[in-house]
Amino acid sequence: MAVTTLAFVWLWIWSLPMLSHWLGGMVENQYPQVPISALPQAQALVVLGGALSPPSGNNSDIDLNSAADRVWFAARLFHASKAPLLLLSGGSDPERHAFSEARAMAIFLADLGVPAQALLLEEQSRNTRQNATFSAALLKARGIDRILLVTSALHMPRAFALFTAQGLQVTPAATDFEASQAPPPGLLAWLPDALALDGSGRAMKELVGKWVGW
Repeated sequence: MAVTTLAFVWLWIWSLPMLSHWLGGMVENQYPQVPISALPQAQALVVLGGALSPPSGNNSDIDLNSAADRVWFAARLFHASKAPLLLLSGGSDPERHAFSEARAMAIFLADLGVPAQALLLEEQSRNTRQNATFSAALLKARGIDRILLVTSALHMPRAFALFTAQGLQVTPAATDFEASQAPPPGLLAWLPDALALDGSGRAMKELVGKWVGW
């Protein structure tokens, strides 16, 4: 009974929008938003998967999710001449998807005006550690060690640590800031909400993931 009560209280606490906003902000604020004009030029942009899903089953379309800002922001950086090459990192489950997430990002980027010759696909990774390992191998084979890393602000601390550990000179180019959106006003900020609980869970995943990475 005590364990059940404790679990309920834990879920209730982190379903409060105000606390979820605070936790997400604590993670995101490690790498605050930087204007595109203030970011340096690099040899390559590395764009991490998690922004969309390739076609699966009877669905023939690419499914954009809430982190699709990653791909859109990468296109803006490319058009601002921040790097001549985009490395797209993300595999998929071949039993579920028609092709890799990296290839799906390439299709989306083509619609955003990025030419195919500017793209390099890393299609084997299934998690952030593999993103870093496999991407670093492709980059180093081309003599590239200076990158702009593009991923969601919530994901950036863990991703930055893993890519830096590969010996790369990494400049964070965070996007998809969630905590910058103000919590609901008044009493609503203190009423349980399913979306707030989801946000708290993703923030905790990043904190635990970085700790495990150490």
